[in-house]
Amino acid sequence: MGSMVLANVAKRFEIEPAQFEATLRATVIPTGCNNEQFTAFLMVANEYKLNPITKEIYAFPGKGGGIQPIVSIDGWLKIINRQEGFDGMEYEDKLDGNGNLISVTCRIFHKSRSRATEVTEYMSECRRETDVWKRWPARMLRHKATIQCARYAFGLSGIMDEDEYQRMEDTKRTEKPVSGVVVEASPNFYPQEQFEENFPKWRSAIESGRFTPEHVIKMASAKGLLSEQQIQIITECK
Repeated sequence: MGSMVLANVAKRFEIEPAQFEATLRATVIPTGCNNEQFTAFLMVANEYKLNPITKEIYAFPGKGGGIQPIVSIDGWLKIINRQEGFDGMEYEDKLDGNGNLISVTCRIFHKSRSRATEVTEYMSECRRETDVWKRWPARMLRHKATIQCARYAFGLSGIMDEDEYQRMEDTKRTEKPVSGVVVEASPNFYPQEQFEENFPKWRSAIESGRFTPEHVIKMASAKGLLSEQQIQIITECK
């Protein structure tokens, strides 16, 4: 599966797979990234047709090692503009009596819908004590509203921006009451027993044409990280 995804993504950029992998590992992939993590990164890039070289998607170093695929705001805007039926978006800022930004509302219009999809994000909920939020609070809140509205409007899932990932990692961190050592949550792998139980149903769905291998992989990956061998087994059901 890894080689197939690599070949598909490399083909879009008209470059040999081996050279493409070497380029990514030398420029945008952190050291310590194993083959499974690299494949997962490519799967996300391939699913949403994003360019890693131009930082539409990039590999963010995980605090516990490995990487997390992160979609930049440029990547999100590319995904939004490519959606069938997309008919533009608009923003509305709400200020308090002192001119401070309270919230940003994003509206996304769809050609087949009579009403726009609308999402409001609030500064009091979103602002963090990080350098980027201190320097560009209005821009960051606009990005948050854009991303959340896109999720509602187009049902996008399985991708996040860097700010969301950092928030998620912060909530994962727990302290041991005795030693005070901060530990990281280990990745959740898809249980082999559950895989063997579900695989016959997946194979039947693929062979009947109801699902593609890629759809099954995406669906299963939402419940746990698939091993390279598990991915290969699903892919061969064609």
